[in-house]
Amino acid sequence: MSLPNPIIRVLAHFEPAFTRPTWRKVLVLVGGTLLAHGRRTVTQALRHSAEQANPNFSLFHHVLNRASWSSLKVSRLLLQLLVTTFVAVGADVEIVIDETLERRWGSKITKRGRHRDRRMSARGKAVNTSGLRWVVMTLVVQLPWTRRSWALPFFSVIATTPKVSAQLQKRHKTVVEIAQQMVVLVRRWLPDVPIKLIGDNAYASITLGLCCRAHNVTLIAPLRMDATMYGPPGPRRAGSRGPLPKIGVNLPKPNEILSTCKCKCKCKCKCHAKCPAKWSKAIVRWYDGSTQSIEIASGTGLWRKNGVGVLAVCWVVTRDPSGKHKPKAYFSTNPAQDGLQIVHDFIKRWTIEVTFEESRAHLGIETQRQWSDLAIERSTPSLLGLYSLVALFGQALHPDGKIPVQRTAWYAKTEATFSDVLTEIRRQLWGEFNYSMSLTEPDMLLIPRSHLQRMAQALCA
Repeated sequence: MSLPNPIIRVLAHFEPAFTRPTWRKVLVLVGGTLLAHGRRTVTQALRHSAEQANPNFSLFHHVLNRASWSSLKVSRLLLQLLVTTFVAVGADVEIVIDETLERRWGSKITKRGRHRDRRMSARGKAVNTSGLRWVVMTLVVQLPWTRRSWALPFFSVIATTPKVSAQLQKRHKTVVEIAQQMVVLVRRWLPDVPIKLIGDNAYASITLGLCCRAHNVTLIAPLRMDATMYGPPGPRRAGSRGPLPKIGVNLPKPNEILSTCKCKCKCKCKCHAKCPAKWSKAIVRWYDGSTQSIEIASGTGLWRKNGVGVLAVCWVVTRDPSGKHKPKAYFSTNPAQDGLQIVHDFIKRWTIEVTFEESRAHLGIETQRQWSDLAIERSTPSLLGLYSLVALFGQALHPDGKIPVQRTAWYAKTEATFSDVLTEIRRQLWGEFNYSMSLTEPDMLLIPRSHLQRMAQALCA
């Protein structure tokens, strides 16, 4: 099976990361995985690539469980290609980080543990599921064929439980510690680019914030409604001894800011600071693409933890005038950032949830059957990275952004989605179905026998 030239030009950026024999196998596996339905196994990719009769089929398994290539180098090349293709020069690189659970069972999967399943859990009920927990970094970009942002994965790391780490005789790393290491690597890959890191409550950590500040990365995450903030340290009293103060007086907590201050100079928050910040109205683009009217109050303060340090942040509190949504609080490690911009940036975090669902629905996450440690640590990040490659392929095939949209009588779709882009790529892999016509029957197309066998395999098997 031959790949179209636009797709070959995109994949050529990753050729230096592989040896020549391995690279030829990688091209076969990428094409077969894009065409496959159902399970994304190596054998399924070989069937759709017309390699089912290859007696050396085991060599394709070696790409994942034995071949010498670095997944970190591939992640670096993918990130740099995504930034070059979709991010304007001088613009911020917006990265969303989150965890996803790959549900896997099997006694030979050594890093498998029991984790909280978000999809199965409900309010007041936590469900634990056996599987692999991945910490995934995605690049949030605006693509030409849609108004919604896409989260494109480029870096994935396994997070084990303390019990599994003890069984493997390795030091346990928390999600925050893994995120710190990933931040250091991303900054090394993009040394001179402004970066924003957006995470959920798991990444609302002073330790991670200090790490991001040390590497010139802006961290945006939720803030607890009862978080204690401090003002800047005041002047030192004459004649006093000891170290210089690092913090000032207590500032109002987010839940105290929500209460309206009725006094002129004394507020109910029992502090010596001024009354809470003023509320202002704003309109933001909500998670579902609609517009939402909210009220925000923002300011700056110092966030402190004993034994860790002091972090200067810009905090923002939001509330819904209609009362449908609960009040929320967020922070940014860039004190000069605007409060409304922090809210706009955090709303982009939801795009990674869409990426996880579409990866399961269209790319077969959780259907692969590798059991060796090396193959597992390569197969799942490769499938997640394939999501980003689909976006790159769509841009290469249609630079104008005019990707055909699959419309139906019951679904009035106006913008291309991930399934539309994947469908267009599959059409290109099938040669756009441009077959020669019969000389005697103008309505009859002459399909090559090899293509007919592949179609029969894809449609019937």
